[in-house]
Amino acid sequence: DGIRDRSPSRGLGDVYKRQTSPMRIPTCNNIGMSSFISGDVELHFDDYGSGFPVLLIAPGGMKSEASFWESTPWNPIHQLSDNFRVIAMDQRNAGRSKGPIAADHSWGTYADDQLSLLDHLGIDRFHVAGMCIGGPYVMGLIERAPQRVTAAVLFQTIGLSGNREAFFDMYDAWAQELRPQRPEVSESDWEQFKTNMYGSDNFLFNVDEDFVRSVETPLLVMEGSDLYHPSESSIAVSELAQNATLIRDWKAGAAMELAAQQFADFLEAHRP
Repeated sequence: DGIRDRSPSRGLGDVYKRQTSPMRIPTCNNIGMSSFISGDVELHFDDYGSGFPVLLIAPGGMKSEASFWESTPWNPIHQLSDNFRVIAMDQRNAGRSKGPIAADHSWGTYADDQLSLLDHLGIDRFHVAGMCIGGPYVMGLIERAPQRVTAAVLFQTIGLSGNREAFFDMYDAWAQELRPQRPEVSESDWEQFKTNMYGSDNFLFNVDEDFVRSVETPLLVMEGSDLYHPSESSIAVSELAQNATLIRDWKAGAAMELAAQQFADFLEAHRP
């Protein structure tokens, strides 16, 4: 049935291409577009609906921004905002957000941003869902604040699988666009930041297999299937984590309709 459930309690090939489907979920209302400034960092986010909070971390690699949810098999913002408070953010130096770039920045810098935004919003515990680069971001939040993350969803997480140069190239393309606007960032800072992000041998870049084995947070994993989102990365997360469900077929047709419902049901089931 395309689903592997390891829960103890319940038996971007190309991230920039638009994926279309016949599914239509009503457009959400009650949107608040805002920004949060902390020191030199300005984080933009969209705040929808009310209820238990769900943080959405969009696909797009280093360009991860909330608007990219419009190009995914279904838009979780529209799906969830009637029943949850949905916070969709642009990561620093993507979309509308901006912040410093330094040689000592890495995945933890983004986790700090994400948690700082939630603190600013007065949010303690939350669900989180991330696609593409959002997979490692999700795991970084679980690593940093395990008691705050009530449930997590990884849509086709990126991962290391003989593809490091593809991530270096993706980073370089992002950096090349920003360089004219950021003359204060030295070449060595750009290069060291790239190494910090994509130079490790951890299978999800920021966390290793031992950490994932320790994760008790309920996870729903949607399998990837291309260069940036290798199948083996999704499968490894689902097999290593203690409370994970894997959905293998989820991007189109009836399988997408079913997966979208399972996604919503999963978040509802783990609402505190």
